[in-house]
Amino acid sequence: MKLLILGGTEFVGRAATEEALARGWDVTVFHRGNHAPPPGVTALHGDRLDDLSALTEAVRDGAAWDAVLDTWSGHPRAVRQAADLLADHAGRYVYVSSRSVYAVSPPDQAEDGPLVEPGDEGYAHVKRAGELAAEAAFGADRTVLVRAGLILGPGENIGRLPWWLNRVARGGPVLAPGPYDLPLQYIDARDMAVWMLDAVEAGLAGPYHLVSPQGHTTMGELLESCVRTIGSTTAELRWVEPELILSHGVEPWLHLPVWVPPGEVHDMVHRVDVSKALATGLSCRPVADTVADTWAWLNTLGGVAPQRSDRPVVGLDPEIEAKVLAAQGG
Repeated sequence: MKLLILGGTEFVGRAATEEALARGWDVTVFHRGNHAPPPGVTALHGDRLDDLSALTEAVRDGAAWDAVLDTWSGHPRAVRQAADLLADHAGRYVYVSSRSVYAVSPPDQAEDGPLVEPGDEGYAHVKRAGELAAEAAFGADRTVLVRAGLILGPGENIGRLPWWLNRVARGGPVLAPGPYDLPLQYIDARDMAVWMLDAVEAGLAGPYHLVSPQGHTTMGELLESCVRTIGSTTAELRWVEPELILSHGVEPWLHLPVWVPPGEVHDMVHRVDVSKALATGLSCRPVADTVADTWAWLNTLGGVAPQRSDRPVVGLDPEIEAKVLAAQGG
């Protein structure tokens, strides 16, 4: 198989690049050149918004691919331009979208739920516009819309799991947001990569929710995996009820990454119907493996994870953590 990855050097794109190379695929990456791609790829340099000349020259010289994988999350013009350019030179367009594209998202919603209007601003509207741009160029029968949820794993450049690992490594009483058995759904970037490439081989099309099955893990299992992986002798998880946490102005998801308290928003994020993807072979590794491998990767960077410039820095201020724990009586 011949694969073109628009990006391919960070997190999800890099996981897909490495998986494709492991399968013996011929991989081309189009990127800005800010990060070195894995050895063995053909690299084209340019800018998604301002300079597609290298890609244009490649197709003019006869380049063609079985599929294009696009992880872009900015202005939808970039998706539109790339899809229009590549429609006659690639068999399939795999666009990494988001579950945020739904206008409403009740528990257990399938892929046929009502969608937001496309737009040039706002994450959900931008992603929906990207979906429509890909389908307009390639047709619905040649477009795979990967509506991912929470993505974790080695290479993460958002900082969610790296923050928890570093917090546990620091030791002492750790504010663990309850309840302990709060269900979580996420996708390891490597499992996501496997599914996307399998989708190309199988000739799939249409939208798919891509997170782990319901019941895959819990907040308790995630944080206990962090403690076991690090082998900390001083870190002590102190489970705190959501009401006390929220009363101190702590923002779920941002200040305490991954965590969303029980309720409507939690159900939108962590009660997702993934039966369609499971029926096509989606397989998700245990959370302990995701945690251990992320910690091993983080150690190669001295504990400092890369940070995307277009995303906020996550994590809880130690002083606020101490206040919450004191209020609990810890």
